[in-house]
Amino acid sequence: MIRNTKLVLPQTEGIKYAGSKLKIIPQILSMIADLDVKKALDGFSGSTRVSQAFAKLGFDTTANDISFWSETLGTAYLLNTEKPAKYQPILDHLNRLQGCDGWFSQHYGGTESGKENNSDNKNYRQKRPFQKKNAMKLDAVRDEIDAMGLNKTEKAVALTSLILALDAVDNTLGHYAAYLAEWSPRSYNDLKLKLPKLFINRTNNEVLRGDIFETIRGRRYDLAYFDPPYGSNNEKMPPSRIRYNSYYHIWTTVILHDKPTLFGKANRREDSRDEIAASVFEEFRKDESGRFLAMQAIRRLIRETDSRYILLSYSSGGRATKEELYDILTACGKLLRAEEIDYKKNVMSNMRWTNEWINSDRKNLEYLFLIEKK
Repeated sequence: MIRNTKLVLPQTEGIKYAGSKLKIIPQILSMIADLDVKKALDGFSGSTRVSQAFAKLGFDTTANDISFWSETLGTAYLLNTEKPAKYQPILDHLNRLQGCDGWFSQHYGGTESGKENNSDNKNYRQKRPFQKKNAMKLDAVRDEIDAMGLNKTEKAVALTSLILALDAVDNTLGHYAAYLAEWSPRSYNDLKLKLPKLFINRTNNEVLRGDIFETIRGRRYDLAYFDPPYGSNNEKMPPSRIRYNSYYHIWTTVILHDKPTLFGKANRREDSRDEIAASVFEEFRKDESGRFLAMQAIRRLIRETDSRYILLSYSSGGRATKEELYDILTACGKLLRAEEIDYKKNVMSNMRWTNEWINSDRKNLEYLFLIEKK
């Protein structure tokens, strides 16, 4: 509970992530600082930064997401009850391993020059997310993690450390749907596992991997924070271009270690194809009444969530219009606060629900809406 206290910003940790809320965590915590909250839900937890902040503030925190890698990060950060130093020997052992040729180096490792003429190196000449040396280390480390007989939390910590280490030496702009033509400076560094910034959890936290509508069924929260995927409001661009399942397919494969069938130049998982990996919150189609299906999903989510307070984060580039968001929120509760954050100017301002504001067309904004349900 952080009711009527001076706001303290908890430290969080995460990967490069298109949906990261790192920059607006101060605004999120400021908006809920005066609320009486003990039990909180982070419904689309992603890299778990908001979940980490909630847990560090003393909330009984539920982190939910559909991705395997988010579940792993959540387990490491939210379910750990040991001193972090306990895990250092595991990471030290993994760091001592020598790299080896394997499935990851075959499909995701590239040579430094990328210009070899030897046909044996054909797998490495294309644009790749990791240099061969680091992909080989990944092969050795990932095999060993499965062979060590670790318990659930130990394995989650080891995998979280591996993902953070890979994220620090990748050859991307932050996602894995495409790779840089020229090696990024960081890609030359050696892969090294470091102890994640863990903390001893003293609250009753829960980590779930599932559909958000299943997660909220039969559960009651004081605060529910929702940051659903937005898709795009550009009718000419399919929402699949920014779907998280395609952007972060490598993390899924690192966690599952299932060596899936791949496709395309980026060697994406077969199950990350656009027609398979669709989310209703990214849906670009409309229903019979002409409303976006994505908007109907948000309406249903707000209506069915059993929580005293709901904090919704949404982008100006998403399918929802301001007027639709206003109608949805005020139909389900009392609007307590509304703020917009301008990422480019790094400023926040209170919003006023006026026709002038609703009809304005400012770009690259993040909206935060806090309601108290009826």
